[in-house]
Amino acid sequence: MHTYTQSGGRGETAIDTAEAVAAMLEKYEVCCDMLHGFDWSVWKTDSVADRLALLGPAQEYLLAADPADGKERWCRTVYDLSRAYALCPTHAEAERIREDVAFFQAVRSAFLKRESGERDPAELDHAIRQLVSRAVSAGDEVIDVFSAAGLERPDISILSDEFLAEVRDMPQRNLAVELLRKLLKGEIKTRRRKNVVQSRSFAEMLKKAINSYHNRAITTQEVLDELIRLAKHMRDAEGRGEQLGLNDDESAFYDALAANESAVDVMGDAQLAVIAQELVEKVKANASIDWQLKETVRAKMRVMVRRILKKYGYPPDLQESATRTVLEQAEVLCGEWVG
Repeated sequence: MHTYTQSGGRGETAIDTAEAVAAMLEKYEVCCDMLHGFDWSVWKTDSVADRLALLGPAQEYLLAADPADGKERWCRTVYDLSRAYALCPTHAEAERIREDVAFFQAVRSAFLKRESGERDPAELDHAIRQLVSRAVSAGDEVIDVFSAAGLERPDISILSDEFLAEVRDMPQRNLAVELLRKLLKGEIKTRRRKNVVQSRSFAEMLKKAINSYHNRAITTQEVLDELIRLAKHMRDAEGRGEQLGLNDDESAFYDALAANESAVDVMGDAQLAVIAQELVEKVKANASIDWQLKETVRAKMRVMVRRILKKYGYPPDLQESATRTVLEQAEVLCGEWVG
């Protein structure tokens, strides 16, 4: 009707059913081709557990066939199929493929449920853990153990050895990679609100591993091992500041100073920790709302940081880059300090 109105009353007020059916069948065939060799006939059984248990292997099959674009292409195609199907649901051809379309939509939904977007981190964490942590149990039967037990979320650390071991032992290797990638990406996004240097470093490591995987430069098992090593590295990084006697804010400034490895070699961790503590104290005392938008205040903050670095003998040739990184870190944290 919108098209008809915009065209001044010319054209058709409805889409021809034959066109809708043709479009539906075209997208249906594409979906079937993408799953060629995968048996989803069990979807037509009455067992909910059997149906749900099919979703993981289907995702694994699509990811294994095309690690770089398999998920995105599937989601686009099923979306187009669903739109065309909605235009002719009572047609004989639509009735014939109804169960298959429902299966295709379920697989698409399973993919999209792990997209972080703006979803609440706790909700995403809970959803991923349900799928990974014993959600696929013996016999490939999916069991929602957490909901059944009345638990809001399982009491397992995201980066614990136990959890990572469960991911490593998942029978669907490509799906395990996808799950761990999403989980680490969400963890990095959370850390970006507190620690600029750490999150940037981890993001680069994640990107490098996934790019190698997509380019088939490394095997599925190799990228899975690499992501697990990254997860453990991220977990260990959380405890480094604690070992130096630093709180989270001080640890973030320490990382800003230690981003230059030669500075660590020259000054050592203990001295950098002392500088980080003074930076937090002075920056917090001089920060004001929107200070980073006021050039005079920003210039004053820059001078103050340089003086502190010079006071402790931070390598002169590295002071300029360290000052920029410290100010970048300060912008992130000051929102909390003056909010």
